[in-house]
Amino acid sequence: MSEAIAIRDEVAEALRQGKPVVALESTLIAQGLPYPDNLDLASEVELLVRREGGVPATIAVIGGVPKVGLSPQDLELMATGEGVAKLSARDIPMAVAKKGHGATTVAGTAHLAARAGIKLFATGGLGGVHRAARDSWDVSADLSTLSRTPVAVVCSGVKSILDVPATLEYLETLGVPVVGFRTRRFPGFYLADSGSALDWDVKDEEEAAQLIAVLRKLGPEGSGLVITNALSWEEQLDPRLHDRVLKDSLGELKHRSIRGKSVTPFLLDRFQRETKGESLRVNKQIVRNNARLATRISGALAILEAREGNRATKR
Repeated sequence: MSEAIAIRDEVAEALRQGKPVVALESTLIAQGLPYPDNLDLASEVELLVRREGGVPATIAVIGGVPKVGLSPQDLELMATGEGVAKLSARDIPMAVAKKGHGATTVAGTAHLAARAGIKLFATGGLGGVHRAARDSWDVSADLSTLSRTPVAVVCSGVKSILDVPATLEYLETLGVPVVGFRTRRFPGFYLADSGSALDWDVKDEEEAAQLIAVLRKLGPEGSGLVITNALSWEEQLDPRLHDRVLKDSLGELKHRSIRGKSVTPFLLDRFQRETKGESLRVNKQIVRNNARLATRISGALAILEAREGNRATKR
């Protein structure tokens, strides 16, 4: 554990005892949802992890200190504070040096989680390759970070506003394994199926834990793992509504010449307005589902590692 990271006592104790710990990102709180939905959901998800037998470790930078595990006051700050920066892995040192506040993205959260010794991370969706990346080179740092960060990320794929096939190709090039939880279809965040296939799946939490253990022994050095968890058909956004809003939004994006970092916030805001809040409902359910699954996998992994430790002791 790095001395530069403040690990909350209950998180540190759970890690020492080999208990289930699940990392949670903070950009969902600071930039992803409006207040008070952001604070309500953050608190609800932490409680959900506890009910599943795990310890939540929401990650952020507070006053220049990287924190693994936030207090209720820290969560409130992330939800209501002005000027909270959005931190990828590369941005964390700058926020620390400037003693600022920052919410960690998937890349930033995975980076600090791994430094703290946490093996499971739950989020909504990964960043990916943008549709115009051939011209803009806009590819999320989430992908490259996972190629060198030994953390298993439970997510619901990537948002359909991104180039899904290109994202999967890029992950393959980087050597990051991607498996579906009880499915060989890559989820499309708001949708249960993005239209892209996967080569591998895991049948249950125990098999997912076994995969994590094997990957750490035999996989590419330092590589992470993506475990995709699709919404049920009943939970997903109406596909016809989704396709209409996506088509109209992409057209508006081109018409207004919106590029770079402004693309994703613009499209997500359009989705929320045009679906009359349905996309927000789905987004919340995704986060709940993934936190629940990550905690159960973390529990299965803790049991597996305890058994292996007992075998090693008997030898």
